[in-house]
Amino acid sequence: MTTPSFKDHFSAHATDYRAFRPVYPPGLFAFLASAAPGRTLAWDCGTGNGQAAVGLADHFERVFATDASAGQLAAAEPHPRVEHAVAPAERCPLPDASADLVTTTQALHWFDHDRFYAEVRRVCRPGGLLAATCYYEPSVSPEVDPVLRRWEDFIRPYWTPERVWVDAGYRTIPFPFPEPLPVPPMEVTAACDLARFLGYLGTWSATKQYVRAHGSDPLDRFGPEFAAAWGDPAAVRTLRWAFNVRLGRVG
Repeated sequence: MTTPSFKDHFSAHATDYRAFRPVYPPGLFAFLASAAPGRTLAWDCGTGNGQAAVGLADHFERVFATDASAGQLAAAEPHPRVEHAVAPAERCPLPDASADLVTTTQALHWFDHDRFYAEVRRVCRPGGLLAATCYYEPSVSPEVDPVLRRWEDFIRPYWTPERVWVDAGYRTIPFPFPEPLPVPPMEVTAACDLARFLGYLGTWSATKQYVRAHGSDPLDRFGPEFAAAWGDPAAVRTLRWAFNVRLGRVG
């Protein structure tokens, strides 16, 4: 399964994506930097709003962050060691054998894998790493989760076919690199009140597809159920996701 052309599900909602999507655990970037053959350059591919790029900048001299969506990059947080460029995953402007690490966070399922992996092999220096991360299976609490599971069942027909790889935590996605290093267990979390939680659900590409298909917001239908399960809408709860990292050695 490949994605021969860029499917832009996010440019029109880049501000919401930045506001409501979770950040990554800082320990992820420290671990990746420690495993890479150097700390001169990291390429963050499919950077979106640049959350991972900023995390990488704490450990690398330079981070080159690319995305095919100009709208997403316009909403990215600036950082003196991060350079942003509009570019598809399959055509990176970096020179040959220049990157110590390539990362792609919650984006690999959108790429043309054969062409992207060819670029990874070209751009990585000998012994470089590719890290592909995926968060999935959101969970809040015993009260909220049953409603969340019904919501997932309702919205599932509106996901694109690539979603099967996310649901599997990237364990079944094509990944042609040896994986020599175990990744320490990590968890992605976000503190949410009810409005922020519903805002996150609104960023799902399946939610946007439902709106395009029906002209209405599916969360209007589920909002009262979530509100009843949540209780005080100002109450802050911890939203958790399962998290997986595929880490491969390129060379």
